[in-house]
Amino acid sequence: MTRYSSAHPAGGVSVQNLPSSLLSSPALQQVAARAAHRMHGTMPPERRKLPLRVGTRASPLALVQTRNFLTRLTRFCPLLRDLGAFQEHQMTTVADRNLKDRLSTIGGKGLFSREIHDVLVEGKIDFAVHSLKDLETRLPEGLVLACTLKREDARDALILRHRQVEIDPDHPFDCLPEGALIGCASVRRQAQMLHVRPDLRFCLLRGNVQTRLDKLNGGACDATLLAVAGLRRLGMEDRIDVALEPTVMLPAAGQGIVGVTVRESDHELRELLSAIEDPEARAVATAERALQEALDGSCRTPIGGYARLHGQTLYLDGLIASEDGTFMLRRHIHGPMTEAARMGHELAAELRRDTPEHIFADIMAS
Repeated sequence: MTRYSSAHPAGGVSVQNLPSSLLSSPALQQVAARAAHRMHGTMPPERRKLPLRVGTRASPLALVQTRNFLTRLTRFCPLLRDLGAFQEHQMTTVADRNLKDRLSTIGGKGLFSREIHDVLVEGKIDFAVHSLKDLETRLPEGLVLACTLKREDARDALILRHRQVEIDPDHPFDCLPEGALIGCASVRRQAQMLHVRPDLRFCLLRGNVQTRLDKLNGGACDATLLAVAGLRRLGMEDRIDVALEPTVMLPAAGQGIVGVTVRESDHELRELLSAIEDPEARAVATAERALQEALDGSCRTPIGGYARLHGQTLYLDGLIASEDGTFMLRRHIHGPMTEAARMGHELAAELRRDTPEHIFADIMAS
C-alpha cells in the first residue's frame, strides 16, 4: 500500500496539520491527504481518484442512513467533509420501482441491494450503505461487509389508523378490532400476528415509510408495522403507537443496523471503515445473519433473529413459523460473543430439527 509522506513540496499540503484522531488511522490519513492534494491541484494521476463514491438507495430513509454514516466517518476528520472527499450516488432498485408485488415474486431477498452491488463490483462506486436487514446473507463474490454501525432500536412498531384506543404493552394486538385489516409486506410480522390473532386479515403494503403511512391514513388498512429504527432516524417517533418488545414480536435479523459493503480487494477502504466499526453491532449481526443463512431464509420465510450482549456473553433468540401462524417455534442460545457465528448456526440447526418437514416444504412451494 502506497503511503503519503508528511508533506508534499509541490502543493505545500501537510498532513502534519491534520487532527490527531486522523493520524491514528493510516487509511483516513491517506484519504484526507488525497483530498488536500486534490484541492491544491497536486494529485498524482496514479492515486485513487476522489471523491470516493457512496452507493445508496434513493429513499428518504436510505439517504438519512447514508448521510449519518458519512457524518460519523467525517467526524474523525472534518477535513474529509470540507474537501468533498465523498460523493453520494443515489439508485432506485427494482424493489423500489415495483410496489405492487411481493418481493418473493419478483426476485426474493437482496432486491434492495443487488443492483447497487452490481455497480460496486464493476467499480463504478467505492462502497455501498444498506439497512442490514435488507442485505442478502450471501454477498456476491468479491464483496464483503466491511462495517456495521451502532444498532438503533431493533423493535417493530405497531401503527394504528384510529389511535384513540388503550393499548396493553404486554398484549398490544388486543387493541385491534375483530377481523382488522393489517397492511404488511413481511411474512415474519404476519406470521407472528396471526399466531396470536388468527382472525386478522392482511393486505400488501409496500413503499417508503411516508408512503405506507399515507396509505394507512387514507383508509387502505386499519394498522401497519414499521421498524422503530427507521421512524426514529426520520424523526417520526411520534407516529409509534406501541413499540413491540422482542418477547411479543421477534425482529428481523439485522434490523436497526446499518451495514457498509466494499470490494474484498479494497484493503484501504476496509481499513478506513474499521475506524467506525461498532464491535457490538458486528457480534449481534454475525449471530443473526448466521442463523438466517443456515435456515436458508428468504423474504418468503417467516424467520426472526435477535441477539444482544451482556458483557462478553451473547444471547440469541431465533424463530421460524408458517406463514399462516398456525406453527411457530422459538428457541434460545447464549455463549461467548467470539462464537457468534457458531451460535447462529447451532440455533438454526436446532430450529430446523424441531420444525416439521412440511413447514419447509410449504415455504419452498409458496
